[in-house]
Amino acid sequence: MYIIIALIFIIGYAAIAFEHPLQINKTATALLTGVLCWVAYVLSIVEPGFASEQLIEHLGEISGILFFILGAMTIVELVDAHDGFEVITSKITTTNTLKLLWIIGIVAFFLSAILDNLTTTIVIISLLRKLIADKNTRMYFVGMVVIAANAGGAWTPIGDVTTTMLWIGNRITTISIMKDLFLPSMACLLVPLAIVSFKVKGNLELAAAVPDESLNKTSNFERNLILGLGIGALIFVPIFKTFTHLPPFMGMMFGVAVLWVVTEIIHKNKNEEEKGEYSVVHALQKADVPSILFFLGILLAISALQSTGQLAAIASYMDENVGNINLIVIGIGLLSAIVDNVPLVAAAMGMYDLQTFPQDDYFWSFLAYCAGTGGSCLIIGSAAGVVAMGMEKIDFIWYVKKVSWLALLGFFAGVLIFLLQHAVLS
Repeated sequence: MYIIIALIFIIGYAAIAFEHPLQINKTATALLTGVLCWVAYVLSIVEPGFASEQLIEHLGEISGILFFILGAMTIVELVDAHDGFEVITSKITTTNTLKLLWIIGIVAFFLSAILDNLTTTIVIISLLRKLIADKNTRMYFVGMVVIAANAGGAWTPIGDVTTTMLWIGNRITTISIMKDLFLPSMACLLVPLAIVSFKVKGNLELAAAVPDESLNKTSNFERNLILGLGIGALIFVPIFKTFTHLPPFMGMMFGVAVLWVVTEIIHKNKNEEEKGEYSVVHALQKADVPSILFFLGILLAISALQSTGQLAAIASYMDENVGNINLIVIGIGLLSAIVDNVPLVAAAMGMYDLQTFPQDDYFWSFLAYCAGTGGSCLIIGSAAGVVAMGMEKIDFIWYVKKVSWLALLGFFAGVLIFLLQHAVLS
């Protein structure tokens, strides 16, 4: 029966990877895979109640991740509804191609560390559409944004869903991951930027980047207030966890609640239709619920493999046949360019427990870096790449020719910096 569970997982995973040719949404496939894995597990044991107890135990950790992501999405949607991101994007007005490329890359890097790589990509691409009219030039910029957003998201607990998973799972702590991964993540961005700097030159004829004030539906006070509270709420989450020792999703829900109260107060004098556009209820409706359900399905499937002991068996096999843990982690990173990094990290967390690698062990930091940045090597390898492909209609082959090799060099530059840093500090 364990073989059947493995086959269900492999077939489900293949269907997720070939979502577009099959024309079946990956969320549906993930949910079906997760449920069927647990059904097969229940049918294979004498006591189904034991499997149910295991499922409930796993669901406690899974729900923490899902509520955390839902809260973050809600806050970001609320800031966007108030045009809060215009406060940031309106400051970028240069027409020099090289200077603009570096500004966009650095802004995407740090913005992704505060928000997440998916949201950052959406915000920056929206800005580039206002700045760069030529599609080919803009696509090149977007390729660098994907690299920058993934690199920036890897070094903070809230910047990338895989790092968030490791953080919520108590594999890493906030200060440790930021200290370990800042330089490798920066190298992952700076190497591609430095190479591209020799290829771009001249100025771009850009439209005015600052939108007409009359087009904004919210006041400066409202935009600045919600942006400040939104970013503050996201930054407050790790502080909340440190002082209260409660799960991170509790801090995220606290932030949502504060923003909910504030938006109700500042819009209380508006009519119901106008007020509804700026409400948390409206933000929740716009949140990417299919992505949350996708994570649920994947994590359910992974937890089934973990409960049956198959992940532990895979870990033992790799230890015996590969041996070098660094090569295993690098392989996971490169594989994340083909396979979604969420299940890869979930599988690694199931294969290696805290007794094998304690909290803040360099293995977990290295895993966070490789899984977070390796997806840049292909445009389908990360959430940032997928949304960029959808928004700009970027061709898979074009990305491979123009951007993949840059992302690969950046990835290995970060790997080298991480290993050197670890060797020196240890």
